Amino acid sequence: MTTKKLGTSKITYKFDITPTSQQIIKLYSDAGLPRPTHDPERIKAMFENSDLIVTAWDGDNLVGVSRTITDWVWCSYLADLAVSPDCKKSGIGKKLIELIREKIGEQSMLLLLSVRTAMDYYPKVGFLRENRAFIIHRTK
Repeated sequence: MTTKKLGTSKITYKFDITPTSQQIIKLYSDAGLPRPTHDPERIKAMFENSDLIVTAWDGDNLVGVSRTITDWVWCSYLADLAVSPDCKKSGIGKKLIELIREKIGEQSMLLLLSVRTAMDYYPKVGFLRENRAFIIHRTK
């Protein structure tokens, strides 16, 4: 657990604490992250099957979450990064990424697929744009 002061609030970062599906759905909806927020069971399964979850809390309020799938020694996929719109530009997203990188270690790369609205954000927090990716989209 790590704590950081945000204005008059203290943001607490927690590892491997899975918020409720409703907390996640609210954050994803508020943040505009396109995820299956209509399906709480799928959201729950997404988190249950992830290797590394880092959350950011303002008291009991979930204000940030990251979800990573990793083998710990070669590659790590940052599947989700969401921050409450009330906390944008506060450093929460950057801190979540920093904590992920600390946990996965120096041997593992960190990669992601960005939503269009975050394409300018990721280079600002240390990611390099990569043009060698391919995807087969899900059918559901």
